[in-house]
Amino acid sequence: MNRRTLFTLIALLIITPLGFFTKFYNGSGAAWANNSLCGVFYEIFWCLLIFLIFTKLKPVLIATAVFLITCALEFTQLWKPEFLEILRDNFIIRTVIGNSFTWSDFPHYLIGCLAGFALMEMIKRKTKN
Repeated sequence: MNRRTLFTLIALLIITPLGFFTKFYNGSGAAWANNSLCGVFYEIFWCLLIFLIFTKLKPVLIATAVFLITCALEFTQLWKPEFLEILRDNFIIRTVIGNSFTWSDFPHYLIGCLAGFALMEMIKRKTKN
């Protein structure tokens, strides 16, 4: 395993539980953490996962694609066919595709993709041979 893969896996092992923590957090600011902050970690997670799998893609392309795809997914939450509503009853599927549209998610997606981009660039620089 090369250093880039190792650093990316370590970052994923940190980001993933943090993202789930925001979904289950019930202290002060819980509504914001559960519904908005989690979007930041969601974006970083997808950036890192794609960075791990598709090693030839540039971080800027990954972050841009993740942002555009997750924004498109946000709009699909306006669509409520029965089969999707049944799928959205499952926590993991609801976590991935969401269940309610809100404009306020978009800034968090942007912040997450910018953070994901910065993290990918940092890993890339630190692991350059």
